[in-house]
Amino acid sequence: MSRIAIVDLEVFYCVGVPDEERAQPQRLLLTVELNLDFESASVSDRIEKTIDYHEIVQDLLAYGEGRSWKLLEKLVANVADRIMTQYRPQSVAVEAKKFVIPQARYVSVAVSRSRR
Repeated sequence: MSRIAIVDLEVFYCVGVPDEERAQPQRLLLTVELNLDFESASVSDRIEKTIDYHEIVQDLLAYGEGRSWKLLEKLVANVADRIMTQYRPQSVAVEAKKFVIPQARYVSVAVSRSRR
């Protein structure tokens, strides 16, 4: 199994329990790790034989438009489910970092999904 990682992608989503926190998009950093077999892509040098990480990035940059979440847990679960459905990796791990507590560098939530 091989891995593709998108690390600390800056996105702006509306997330937070209080209405005021969800009123405006806030900066989050997303890390997405995809596990898949890309042996045929490494041999053929063809994008069709792997998962196009550029396409995932564009998808995630736009994903928050018109959406809001109260919990970071729900957001990462939604992102992981979307990636599993749209891009079909063997497994995915998604972590979101939120910068809401001044005394902490960040708060993060992570989830993993895999094919049965």
